[in-house]
Amino acid sequence: MNPSIGWRLLGTISAMLAGIAARKLLVKGWQATTGHNPPANPAAPGTQWREAIAYAIASGATMGLARMLATRKAAGYYRKSTGHLPPGMEEVT
Repeated sequence: MNPSIGWRLLGTISAMLAGIAARKLLVKGWQATTGHNPPANPAAPGTQWREAIAYAIASGATMGLARMLATRKAAGYYRKSTGHLPPGMEEVT
C-alpha cells in the first residue's frame, strides 16, 4: 500500500472517530453545565444569541482539540510503524 494512501486512511479514520467522541463529550458537558440539550441548530433565528455563541465556541474548541489529538496520535503510530513521519508533517525543532 502506498504510504500516502495509508496515512490518508489512518488520518481520516482517526479524525472521524475523534469527532464522534468529541461530539458525545460536548453534548454530555453541555447538559451537565446548562441542564438541557445543546441547540439543535445554533444558526437558527430562534436560538438565543448567547446560547448560539457559547455553543459555537465550545464545539469549535472541542472539535479542534479532538482532531489535533487524533492526528498527533495517528502520526505517532505511523512513525512507529514506518520509522518516519507521515507525508506533509514536519518535525519541529
